[in-house]
Amino acid sequence: MRKSSVFSLVAASACSLALVLSGCGSSGGSSSESSKPSTNASNASTTDKMISVYGAEPAKPLIPSDTIETGGGNPLDMLFAMLVRFDSKGKAVNEVAKEIKPNADMTQYKITLNSGWKFSDGSPVTAQSFTKAWSWGANINNAQLASSFYGVIKGFDELQAKGVDPNAQLSGLKVIDDHTFTVDLTDPSSTFPIQVGISAFAPLPESFYKDTKAFGEKPVSNGPYKFQSWEHNKAIKMVKNPDYKGGVEVKNGGIEFRVYTDTEAAFADVQAGNLDVLDTIPSSAMKTFQSDATIQAINQPGSAFQNFTIPTYMKHFGQDQEGKLRRQAISMAIDRPQMLDKVLAKTGQPATDFIAPPIPGYSSSLKGSDVLKYNPTKAKDLWAQANKISPWTDNDVFKMAYNADGGHKDIYDAFANSIKNSLGIKAEGNPLPTFKEFRNNVSDRKFTDSAFRSGWQPDYPSPENYLQPLYTTSAADGNGSNDGDYKNPKFDELVKKGSAAKTTAEANKLFQQAEEILLQDLPVIPLYYSNAKGAANKAIKGFAFNWKNVPAYAQLTK
Repeated sequence: MRKSSVFSLVAASACSLALVLSGCGSSGGSSSESSKPSTNASNASTTDKMISVYGAEPAKPLIPSDTIETGGGNPLDMLFAMLVRFDSKGKAVNEVAKEIKPNADMTQYKITLNSGWKFSDGSPVTAQSFTKAWSWGANINNAQLASSFYGVIKGFDELQAKGVDPNAQLSGLKVIDDHTFTVDLTDPSSTFPIQVGISAFAPLPESFYKDTKAFGEKPVSNGPYKFQSWEHNKAIKMVKNPDYKGGVEVKNGGIEFRVYTDTEAAFADVQAGNLDVLDTIPSSAMKTFQSDATIQAINQPGSAFQNFTIPTYMKHFGQDQEGKLRRQAISMAIDRPQMLDKVLAKTGQPATDFIAPPIPGYSSSLKGSDVLKYNPTKAKDLWAQANKISPWTDNDVFKMAYNADGGHKDIYDAFANSIKNSLGIKAEGNPLPTFKEFRNNVSDRKFTDSAFRSGWQPDYPSPENYLQPLYTTSAADGNGSNDGDYKNPKFDELVKKGSAAKTTAEANKLFQQAEEILLQDLPVIPLYYSNAKGAANKAIKGFAFNWKNVPAYAQLTK
């Protein structure tokens, strides 16, 4: 879900059923999480100190079903507790859910909630807190960016029809009592018990529906932290939630997400002790940050996938033969190893697929993956073939948009130079001042003459999560994270079959076949897998990244 640590896990298509059938779904933890539900009582390791961390101004209000980027997503993950959570290694364990039980063919799930959960306004968390929230997020009248995540539930298509009642509910959701509800799916899904661990499936209190705009500015939640304040373009503050009943042990008094428009300034603040944690490194410090004695540094293989999107509505790059030839040419015109060596100081590795190496199902030998290798001779030939269909003129420029406040200038200048030198065309970076402005332009489909920076921080550890939200037809046209509006029915069908597969091997085979279609169409240009890298000041203890390439915020102390 998020446009932005090594773990060991069986593929989600198998482990989801293992989770719900083996009884291993209690709130168990890792080194940073308690082995039983926490009441947040004081203990020796807990302090009341606020931890300051690097953040970005959210592109949208803080509503779970409308957030598909890290600026708002990282705070929401700390504010809300879902049916399941993921420990630091990516293992799914039950949180608000006591049990998630499938029927024989995985088309229906019966969900039983743990008792005693409540929101930060004191109201109870009930079955309807989930069903009503999911239906609201799926209803076309509310135009939620994460609505495609509900597409697996029966009744989604009806709620996406024009003229539907704003109060209509998903027909596949049935409340049995305050602690029990059932979910009927459109197709079998072995990954549904893991999907519900993402923030789009968060519960919402009744107060949300009375004033959704006010809620987005001051959310009421049920997670490890509760909202304190949001000073736009400056900071979001949250404090430890004393009523949280889940398995995350919170070791600090709160988290302050500070908004920076310059990663250089953020890094300097960490060095000076003015910022506690930074989860990115400016390009100027890439070669030196690991030996910098003024900070704590982390650089380890990660699960984030970096690319840029060429929208299907961009001239010369449609889903036709010309568009395919040009996309392949652009991809083969980029020298990925050189970029990673010279600009990113080997803090990542060249992409060979559309997932990431730590995820079961990753492959470095997919059919057609040669299109991701630097080959300027082949690239120029493909470009010439495309010119025979529709000429690229001297006035045309291949642009790549990015947010200037994220430290991306050097890498996109390098990509542009590689494309320019390989193809003999004009190519350049297209910076926008802030992440919020950049993401809103993407969501509003304003980049009609420019490719744009993209990437993926996974929501749950499965190949499905790298494929379904980003490239399926149901996630296009503003209904999900398919920002380039790519559509291919054959790809859709393979992803659907992979999600329904009952074995790891079968699921991975189908997902890889779907990826091979992406290698032909290239809706995005895969670039590299970025390491989990960052810096903390010397006073911080517990600095570590989780499986999502995100700092383990709850375990930080100073």
